[in-house]
Amino acid sequence: MASLTAGIEAATPAGRDRGVDALRALAILGVVLGHWLVTAWAPGPAGAVYLASPLSHLPALTPLSWVFQTLAVFFFVGGYAAARGLRPAALRPEGAPAGAWVRARMGRLLGPVVPLALVWTGIATGMALRGAPVGLIRSMMFPAVGPLWFLAVFAALTAATPLLLRARPTVTAAAAFAVVLGVDLARFWLGGPAWLGWANLAAGWLVPYALGIAWASGLLDSRRVAVGLLAGGAAGATLLVAGFGYPASMVGVTGVRLSNLSPPTLAVVCFGLAQVGLALLARAPLARLMRRPRLWATVALANLSAMTLFLWHQSAPAVIAVAALRLGDVPGLLAVPDEPVWLLHRLAWFPVFVAVLALAWLPGVIRRRLDDRGAASA
Repeated sequence: MASLTAGIEAATPAGRDRGVDALRALAILGVVLGHWLVTAWAPGPAGAVYLASPLSHLPALTPLSWVFQTLAVFFFVGGYAAARGLRPAALRPEGAPAGAWVRARMGRLLGPVVPLALVWTGIATGMALRGAPVGLIRSMMFPAVGPLWFLAVFAALTAATPLLLRARPTVTAAAAFAVVLGVDLARFWLGGPAWLGWANLAAGWLVPYALGIAWASGLLDSRRVAVGLLAGGAAGATLLVAGFGYPASMVGVTGVRLSNLSPPTLAVVCFGLAQVGLALLARAPLARLMRRPRLWATVALANLSAMTLFLWHQSAPAVIAVAALRLGDVPGLLAVPDEPVWLLHRLAWFPVFVAVLALAWLPGVIRRRLDDRGAASA
Protein backbone atom coordinates (compact mmCIF):
# COMPACT_ATOMS: atom_id res chain seq x y z
CA MET A 1 0.00 0.00 0.00
CA ALA A 2 2.85 2.37 0.82
CA SER A 3 4.41 1.89 -2.61
CA LEU A 4 1.07 2.46 -4.34
CA THR A 5 0.50 5.63 -2.31
CA ALA A 6 3.98 6.89 -3.13
CA GLY A 7 3.51 6.09 -6.81
CA ILE A 8 0.22 7.97 -7.03
CA GLU A 9 1.69 10.94 -5.19
CA ALA A 10 4.69 11.03 -7.52
CA ALA A 11 2.53 10.70 -10.65
CA THR A 12 0.17 13.54 -9.67
CA PRO A 13 0.98 16.76 -11.58
CA ALA A 14 1.89 19.68 -9.36
CA GLY A 15 -0.97 21.77 -10.69
CA ARG A 16 -3.65 19.12 -10.17
CA ASP A 17 -6.75 20.51 -8.50
CA ARG A 18 -7.15 17.91 -5.80
CA GLY A 19 -10.10 19.70 -4.26
CA VAL A 20 -12.16 19.13 -7.42
CA ASP A 21 -11.19 15.45 -7.46
CA ALA A 22 -12.26 15.18 -3.83
CA LEU A 23 -15.65 16.70 -4.68
CA ARG A 24 -16.14 14.17 -7.47
CA ALA A 25 -15.20 11.29 -5.16
CA LEU A 26 -17.61 12.54 -2.48
CA ALA A 27 -20.38 12.82 -5.06
CA ILE A 28 -19.84 9.23 -6.18
CA LEU A 29 -19.66 8.05 -2.55
CA GLY A 30 -22.92 9.81 -1.75
CA VAL A 31 -24.77 8.27 -4.69
CA VAL A 32 -23.43 4.77 -3.96
CA LEU A 33 -24.17 4.81 -0.24
CA GLY A 34 -27.53 6.49 -0.78
CA HIS A 35 -28.69 3.88 -3.27
CA TRP A 36 -27.46 1.06 -1.07
CA LEU A 37 -29.51 2.47 1.80
CA VAL A 38 -32.78 3.12 -0.01
CA THR A 39 -32.95 0.22 -2.51
CA ALA A 40 -34.52 -2.90 -1.10
CA TRP A 41 -36.28 -6.04 -2.25
CA ALA A 42 -39.05 -7.76 -0.33
CA PRO A 43 -40.45 -11.27 -0.83
CA GLY A 44 -44.09 -11.46 -1.90
CA PRO A 45 -46.60 -14.28 -2.29
CA ALA A 46 -45.90 -17.30 -4.51
CA GLY A 47 -42.17 -16.57 -4.69
CA ALA A 48 -42.58 -13.04 -6.04
CA VAL A 49 -40.12 -10.29 -5.17
CA TYR A 50 -40.93 -6.60 -5.38
CA LEU A 51 -39.00 -3.37 -4.96
CA ALA A 52 -39.56 -1.65 -1.63
CA SER A 53 -38.13 1.59 -0.29
CA PRO A 54 -37.38 2.05 3.40
CA LEU A 55 -38.32 5.71 2.92
CA SER A 56 -41.92 4.71 2.28
CA HIS A 57 -42.05 2.59 5.45
CA LEU A 58 -39.75 4.68 7.64
CA PRO A 59 -40.25 8.36 6.72
CA ALA A 60 -37.94 9.34 9.59
CA LEU A 61 -35.09 8.28 7.29
CA THR A 62 -35.97 11.01 4.77
CA PRO A 63 -33.09 13.29 5.92
CA LEU A 64 -30.71 10.63 4.58
CA SER A 65 -31.79 11.67 1.08
CA TRP A 66 -30.60 15.21 1.82
CA VAL A 67 -27.12 13.90 2.65
CA PHE A 68 -26.60 11.20 0.03
CA GLN A 69 -28.36 12.63 -3.04
CA THR A 70 -25.26 14.25 -4.55
CA LEU A 71 -25.99 14.07 -8.28
CA ALA A 72 -25.90 17.85 -8.68
CA VAL A 73 -22.32 17.91 -7.38
CA PHE A 74 -21.33 15.28 -9.93
CA PHE A 75 -22.85 17.29 -12.79
CA PHE A 76 -21.27 20.48 -11.42
CA VAL A 77 -17.79 18.96 -11.27
CA GLY A 78 -18.40 17.29 -14.65
CA GLY A 79 -19.13 20.65 -16.27
CA TYR A 80 -16.04 22.16 -14.66
CA ALA A 81 -13.76 19.31 -15.78
CA ALA A 82 -15.19 19.29 -19.31
CA ALA A 83 -14.67 23.03 -19.73
CA ARG A 84 -11.13 22.85 -18.36
CA GLY A 85 -10.29 19.95 -20.68
CA LEU A 86 -11.95 21.26 -23.82
CA ARG A 87 -11.30 25.01 -23.68
CA PRO A 88 -7.68 24.80 -24.95
CA ALA A 89 -8.85 22.63 -27.87
CA ALA A 90 -11.80 24.90 -28.64
CA LEU A 91 -9.43 27.83 -29.12
CA ARG A 92 -7.71 26.05 -32.02
CA PRO A 93 -8.93 26.59 -35.61
CA GLU A 94 -11.74 24.61 -37.24
CA GLY A 95 -12.78 22.87 -34.02
CA ALA A 96 -11.28 19.51 -35.02
CA PRO A 97 -9.64 18.99 -31.61
CA ALA A 98 -13.03 19.57 -29.95
CA GLY A 99 -14.52 16.72 -32.00
CA ALA A 100 -11.65 14.45 -31.02
CA TRP A 101 -12.14 15.40 -27.38
CA VAL A 102 -15.86 14.55 -27.54
CA ARG A 103 -15.15 11.17 -29.14
CA ALA A 104 -12.56 10.34 -26.50
CA ARG A 105 -14.91 11.35 -23.70
CA MET A 106 -17.75 9.29 -25.16
CA GLY A 107 -15.45 6.28 -25.27
CA ARG A 108 -14.59 6.67 -21.60
CA LEU A 109 -18.19 7.24 -20.57
CA LEU A 110 -19.81 4.50 -22.63
CA GLY A 111 -17.09 1.85 -22.33
CA PRO A 112 -18.35 0.40 -19.02
CA VAL A 113 -21.87 -0.03 -20.45
CA VAL A 114 -20.95 -3.03 -22.61
CA PRO A 115 -19.82 -5.37 -19.80
CA LEU A 116 -22.75 -4.21 -17.66
CA ALA A 117 -25.20 -5.08 -20.43
CA LEU A 118 -23.55 -8.44 -21.07
CA VAL A 119 -23.59 -9.43 -17.41
CA TRP A 120 -27.24 -8.55 -16.87
CA THR A 121 -28.30 -10.10 -20.16
CA GLY A 122 -26.68 -13.32 -18.94
CA ILE A 123 -28.31 -13.08 -15.51
CA ALA A 124 -31.75 -12.35 -16.97
CA THR A 125 -31.41 -15.19 -19.48
CA GLY A 126 -30.37 -17.62 -16.77
CA MET A 127 -33.29 -16.60 -14.54
CA ALA A 128 -35.72 -16.95 -17.45
CA LEU A 129 -34.43 -20.42 -18.33
CA ARG A 130 -35.00 -21.45 -14.71
CA GLY A 131 -38.61 -20.33 -14.98
CA ALA A 132 -38.40 -17.05 -13.07
CA PRO A 133 -41.43 -14.79 -13.64
CA VAL A 134 -40.93 -11.67 -15.74
CA GLY A 135 -41.87 -9.50 -12.77
CA LEU A 136 -39.11 -11.04 -10.65
CA ILE A 137 -36.51 -10.51 -13.37
CA ARG A 138 -37.63 -6.91 -13.81
CA SER A 139 -37.48 -6.22 -10.07
CA MET A 140 -33.90 -7.46 -9.93
CA MET A 141 -32.69 -5.75 -13.09
CA PHE A 142 -34.37 -2.37 -12.72
CA PRO A 143 -32.09 -0.95 -9.97
CA ALA A 144 -28.99 -2.42 -11.62
CA VAL A 145 -29.57 -0.77 -15.00
CA GLY A 146 -31.15 2.36 -13.49
CA PRO A 147 -27.85 4.33 -13.55
CA LEU A 148 -27.99 4.26 -17.35
CA TRP A 149 -30.46 7.17 -17.35
CA PHE A 150 -27.81 9.26 -15.58
CA LEU A 151 -25.17 8.21 -18.06
CA ALA A 152 -27.39 9.15 -21.01
CA VAL A 153 -27.99 12.67 -19.67
CA PHE A 154 -24.38 13.17 -18.62
CA ALA A 155 -23.12 11.94 -22.01
CA ALA A 156 -25.51 14.28 -23.84
CA LEU A 157 -24.34 17.29 -21.84
CA THR A 158 -20.72 16.27 -22.35
CA ALA A 159 -21.24 16.04 -26.11
CA ALA A 160 -22.88 19.47 -26.04
CA THR A 161 -19.99 21.08 -24.16
CA PRO A 162 -18.39 22.63 -27.28
CA LEU A 163 -21.68 24.44 -27.94
CA LEU A 164 -22.14 25.38 -24.29
CA LEU A 165 -18.69 26.98 -24.23
CA ARG A 166 -19.82 29.45 -26.88
CA ALA A 167 -22.62 30.78 -24.68
CA ARG A 168 -22.54 32.56 -21.35
CA PRO A 169 -22.75 29.71 -18.83
CA THR A 170 -24.60 31.72 -16.20
CA VAL A 171 -27.23 32.68 -18.78
CA THR A 172 -27.49 29.03 -19.83
CA ALA A 173 -28.00 27.95 -16.21
CA ALA A 174 -30.64 30.65 -15.68
CA ALA A 175 -32.47 29.65 -18.88
CA ALA A 176 -32.45 25.98 -17.87
CA PHE A 177 -33.76 26.92 -14.42
CA ALA A 178 -36.55 28.91 -16.10
CA VAL A 179 -37.49 25.84 -18.18
CA VAL A 180 -37.79 23.73 -15.02
CA LEU A 181 -39.91 26.42 -13.39
CA GLY A 182 -42.17 26.66 -16.45
CA VAL A 183 -42.57 22.90 -16.73
CA ASP A 184 -43.49 22.56 -13.06
CA LEU A 185 -46.00 25.39 -13.35
CA ALA A 186 -47.57 23.69 -16.36
CA ARG A 187 -47.65 20.26 -14.71
CA PHE A 188 -48.78 21.11 -11.20
CA TRP A 189 -50.81 24.31 -11.54
CA LEU A 190 -52.08 24.57 -15.12
CA GLY A 191 -53.19 20.96 -15.61
CA GLY A 192 -50.49 20.06 -18.14
CA PRO A 193 -49.72 16.41 -18.98
CA ALA A 194 -47.41 14.46 -16.71
CA TRP A 195 -45.09 13.54 -19.59
CA LEU A 196 -44.15 17.20 -19.89
CA GLY A 197 -42.01 16.73 -16.78
CA TRP A 198 -39.45 14.74 -18.74
CA ALA A 199 -38.27 17.98 -20.33
CA ASN A 200 -36.70 18.61 -16.93
CA LEU A 201 -34.46 15.58 -17.33
CA ALA A 202 -32.12 17.62 -19.50
CA ALA A 203 -32.92 21.10 -18.21
CA GLY A 204 -32.69 20.18 -14.53
CA TRP A 205 -29.20 18.73 -14.76
CA LEU A 206 -28.03 21.38 -17.23
CA VAL A 207 -28.30 23.89 -14.37
CA PRO A 208 -25.39 22.48 -12.28
CA TYR A 209 -23.47 21.42 -15.40
CA ALA A 210 -23.57 24.96 -16.80
CA LEU A 211 -22.60 26.34 -13.41
CA GLY A 212 -19.59 24.02 -13.52
CA ILE A 213 -18.60 25.60 -16.83
CA ALA A 214 -19.04 29.02 -15.24
CA TRP A 215 -16.80 27.91 -12.37
CA ALA A 216 -14.10 26.89 -14.85
CA SER A 217 -14.37 30.37 -16.37
CA GLY A 218 -13.72 32.00 -13.00
CA LEU A 219 -17.25 33.36 -12.65
CA LEU A 220 -18.05 31.68 -9.32
CA ASP A 221 -14.86 32.35 -7.39
CA SER A 222 -16.45 34.85 -5.01
CA ARG A 223 -17.34 33.54 -1.57
CA ARG A 224 -20.42 35.73 -1.72
CA VAL A 225 -21.63 33.81 -4.78
CA ALA A 226 -21.08 30.47 -3.02
CA VAL A 227 -22.96 31.60 0.09
CA GLY A 228 -25.75 33.03 -2.07
CA LEU A 229 -26.19 29.75 -3.96
CA LEU A 230 -26.18 27.76 -0.72
CA ALA A 231 -28.65 30.02 1.08
CA GLY A 232 -30.88 30.69 -1.91
CA GLY A 233 -31.03 27.06 -3.01
CA ALA A 234 -31.74 25.82 0.51
CA ALA A 235 -34.45 28.45 1.02
CA GLY A 236 -36.06 27.61 -2.32
CA ALA A 237 -36.12 23.87 -1.65
CA THR A 238 -37.49 24.41 1.87
CA LEU A 239 -40.22 26.72 0.61
CA LEU A 240 -41.29 24.31 -2.13
CA VAL A 241 -41.44 21.35 0.26
CA ALA A 242 -43.08 23.15 3.18
CA GLY A 243 -45.39 25.46 1.27
CA PHE A 244 -46.13 23.95 -2.13
CA GLY A 245 -46.44 20.22 -1.49
CA TYR A 246 -43.24 18.98 -3.08
CA PRO A 247 -41.95 15.69 -1.58
CA ALA A 248 -39.45 16.03 1.25
CA SER A 249 -37.34 13.18 -0.11
CA MET A 250 -34.76 14.20 -2.70
CA VAL A 251 -34.74 10.67 -4.16
CA GLY A 252 -37.53 8.58 -5.65
CA VAL A 253 -39.64 6.59 -3.23
CA THR A 254 -41.28 3.37 -4.39
CA GLY A 255 -45.07 3.58 -4.34
CA VAL A 256 -45.22 7.37 -4.05
CA ARG A 257 -47.02 9.20 -6.86
CA LEU A 258 -44.71 12.22 -7.10
CA SER A 259 -40.92 12.02 -7.18
CA ASN A 260 -38.46 14.89 -6.99
CA LEU A 261 -35.97 12.99 -9.09
CA SER A 262 -37.83 11.10 -11.79
CA PRO A 263 -38.22 13.49 -13.52
CA PRO A 264 -36.38 16.31 -11.73
CA THR A 265 -38.56 18.96 -10.13
CA LEU A 266 -37.88 22.56 -9.19
CA ALA A 267 -37.33 21.43 -5.60
CA VAL A 268 -34.44 19.11 -6.49
CA VAL A 269 -32.93 21.79 -8.77
CA CYS A 270 -33.01 24.29 -5.88
CA PHE A 271 -31.51 21.61 -3.66
CA GLY A 272 -28.78 21.18 -6.27
CA LEU A 273 -28.04 24.91 -6.22
CA ALA A 274 -27.49 24.64 -2.46
CA GLN A 275 -25.14 21.71 -3.05
CA VAL A 276 -23.21 23.73 -5.65
CA GLY A 277 -22.75 26.55 -3.13
CA LEU A 278 -21.59 24.09 -0.49
CA ALA A 279 -19.17 22.50 -2.96
CA LEU A 280 -17.65 25.88 -3.77
CA LEU A 281 -17.12 26.53 -0.06
CA ALA A 282 -15.69 23.06 0.55
CA ARG A 283 -13.20 23.04 -2.32
CA ALA A 284 -10.31 24.79 -0.51
CA PRO A 285 -10.58 22.78 2.75
CA LEU A 286 -10.77 19.57 0.74
CA ALA A 287 -7.70 20.56 -1.28
CA ARG A 288 -5.78 20.96 1.98
CA LEU A 289 -6.92 17.53 3.17
CA MET A 290 -5.78 16.02 -0.12
CA ARG A 291 -2.18 16.89 0.76
CA ARG A 292 -2.20 13.74 2.89
CA PRO A 293 -0.77 11.06 0.58
CA ARG A 294 -2.93 8.16 1.76
CA LEU A 295 -6.14 10.13 1.57
CA TRP A 296 -5.19 11.48 -1.85
CA ALA A 297 -4.38 7.96 -3.10
CA THR A 298 -7.87 6.79 -2.13
CA VAL A 299 -9.51 9.74 -3.89
CA ALA A 300 -7.31 9.35 -6.97
CA LEU A 301 -8.21 5.66 -7.29
CA ALA A 302 -11.91 6.47 -6.97
CA ASN A 303 -11.62 9.12 -9.71
CA LEU A 304 -9.72 6.75 -11.97
CA SER A 305 -12.87 4.70 -12.58
CA ALA A 306 -15.64 6.96 -11.31
CA MET A 307 -18.08 6.01 -14.07
CA THR A 308 -17.44 2.30 -13.60
CA LEU A 309 -18.17 2.66 -9.89
CA PHE A 310 -21.37 4.53 -10.62
CA LEU A 311 -22.67 2.16 -13.29
CA TRP A 312 -21.92 -1.02 -11.32
CA HIS A 313 -22.75 0.03 -7.77
CA GLN A 314 -26.39 -1.09 -7.93
CA SER A 315 -25.37 -4.39 -9.49
CA ALA A 316 -23.54 -5.38 -6.31
CA PRO A 317 -26.62 -5.72 -4.05
CA ALA A 318 -28.75 -6.94 -6.97
CA VAL A 319 -26.39 -9.82 -7.79
CA ILE A 320 -26.26 -10.79 -4.12
CA ALA A 321 -30.05 -10.62 -3.89
CA VAL A 322 -30.40 -12.88 -6.97
CA ALA A 323 -28.04 -15.39 -5.37
CA ALA A 324 -30.09 -15.32 -2.16
CA LEU A 325 -33.51 -15.79 -3.74
CA ARG A 326 -33.81 -19.40 -2.59
CA LEU A 327 -33.24 -18.42 1.02
CA GLY A 328 -36.52 -16.54 1.36
CA ASP A 329 -36.58 -13.71 3.89
CA VAL A 330 -33.00 -12.43 4.37
CA PRO A 331 -32.71 -9.53 6.87
CA GLY A 332 -31.37 -6.39 5.23
CA LEU A 333 -31.41 -7.92 1.74
CA LEU A 334 -34.70 -9.68 0.97
CA ALA A 335 -37.03 -8.33 3.64
CA VAL A 336 -39.67 -5.63 4.00
CA PRO A 337 -37.82 -2.49 5.24
CA ASP A 338 -40.52 -1.53 7.73
CA GLU A 339 -38.60 -1.55 11.02
CA PRO A 340 -35.62 0.54 12.18
CA VAL A 341 -33.57 -2.63 12.70
CA TRP A 342 -33.66 -3.11 8.92
CA LEU A 343 -31.17 -0.26 8.61
CA LEU A 344 -28.68 -2.06 10.86
CA HIS A 345 -29.13 -5.25 8.85
CA ARG A 346 -28.51 -3.35 5.62
CA LEU A 347 -25.36 -1.73 7.02
CA ALA A 348 -24.06 -5.19 7.88
CA TRP A 349 -24.26 -6.08 4.18
CA PHE A 350 -22.08 -3.16 3.09
CA PRO A 351 -18.74 -5.04 3.26
CA VAL A 352 -20.21 -7.71 0.98
CA PHE A 353 -21.49 -5.07 -1.44
CA VAL A 354 -18.04 -3.45 -1.48
CA ALA A 355 -16.34 -6.78 -2.21
CA VAL A 356 -18.65 -7.52 -5.14
CA LEU A 357 -18.31 -3.99 -6.50
CA ALA A 358 -14.52 -4.32 -6.35
CA LEU A 359 -14.73 -7.26 -8.78
CA ALA A 360 -16.12 -4.86 -11.40
CA TRP A 361 -13.95 -1.90 -10.43
CA LEU A 362 -10.44 -3.35 -10.09
CA PRO A 363 -10.03 -4.66 -13.67
CA GLY A 364 -10.72 -1.18 -15.00
CA VAL A 365 -8.21 0.40 -12.62
CA ILE A 366 -5.54 -2.12 -13.58
CA ARG A 367 -6.22 -1.60 -17.29
CA ARG A 368 -6.01 2.18 -16.94
CA ARG A 369 -2.75 1.91 -15.01
CA LEU A 370 -1.26 -0.34 -17.70
CA ASP A 371 -2.43 2.03 -20.46
CA ASP A 372 -0.86 4.99 -18.65
CA ARG A 373 2.45 3.15 -18.25
CA GLY A 374 2.40 2.13 -21.89
CA ALA A 375 1.78 5.70 -22.98
CA ALA A 376 4.55 6.97 -20.72
CA SER A 377 7.07 4.51 -22.14
CA ALA A 378 6.10 5.09 -25.77
